[in-house]
Amino acid sequence: MRKAALRPYATLPGPYDAATCLVTTVDARGDALWLLCPDTETVPNPYGTPYPRPRRYPYDARLVTSDGTPPVERALTGVRVRPSALDVLPDGRVLVVGGSETRNAQFFGRDGRPGRRFGLGRGARRVLADRRGGLWSAYSDEGIHGDDPTGAAGLVHWDGRGNRRWSLTPPDGLPYPVDTHALNVTDDGTAWFAYHPSPRLLHLGADGRATSWEAAPGVRPQGIAVHGTEIVLLADGVLHRLRRPHRRRASDGVLEPLGEARLTLPDGTPLTRYTDVVGRGRRLYVRGRSVRQWYVLDAWSEEADSLHRISPS
Repeated sequence: MRKAALRPYATLPGPYDAATCLVTTVDARGDALWLLCPDTETVPNPYGTPYPRPRRYPYDARLVTSDGTPPVERALTGVRVRPSALDVLPDGRVLVVGGSETRNAQFFGRDGRPGRRFGLGRGARRVLADRRGGLWSAYSDEGIHGDDPTGAAGLVHWDGRGNRRWSLTPPDGLPYPVDTHALNVTDDGTAWFAYHPSPRLLHLGADGRATSWEAAPGVRPQGIAVHGTEIVLLADGVLHRLRRPHRRRASDGVLEPLGEARLTLPDGTPLTRYTDVVGRGRRLYVRGRSVRQWYVLDAWSEEADSLHRISPS
């Protein structure tokens, strides 16, 4: 089996070592984002790795942005949520989401000052802004089955001010989500969504209309990338313990298999440990072993040849 190597994309520089990273992601413009807080404490986690949180609320934070070039820093003041998700909207406003409070999402202006707070719902596993200013939130089982009904549908589309536009209604008699696998928001303001227990991949317009595509058997996508009629699913699950990109072509409601590769780090080491994956159009951004490092996979770039020349799976 051929290998598909990630490329280094953006790294948080050493001068920021003194501050703790609360959350990191990549926005619709391709900027890697790190939200840093200078005064944190480590909280034990009975379900996994201990995590940092601010010692007091509200707190001040620094947003560091880089697309592989020297970073740009912005100060945020009056942050009142413990972040589990972060994004920057096309107009430069910042959205920070997290915690179990009723109003657990907070906007910040371009000047870093706090703006509107609203309830985005608990258990939002993916929160992505698109290039048209819309927001998409996909939920874990906690958010779908918890006592907050906001995320009960599994996927919600919002406008850029935090007003709900619609919630997912699965097409073709498909079940409602129990948990989220992957979400990709494209440049044209549409989205691709994979969830449990659906065997199909959904494409959703900005108006909520959904079409579905038969996914590859046994593939539980952790990431989705889209370019024209071709799709790459980054598999992660019992049948694929190593991260494997599956290349497919959308045709007549079916994703025809074109090939598969084994995903590796730039040095050729297989990627086996859990990392964050952000799907943005044709690109998959994969966080490294450290919250300071982001890699990128673009299966349709001139540099990426392994997914183009592998034989059909």
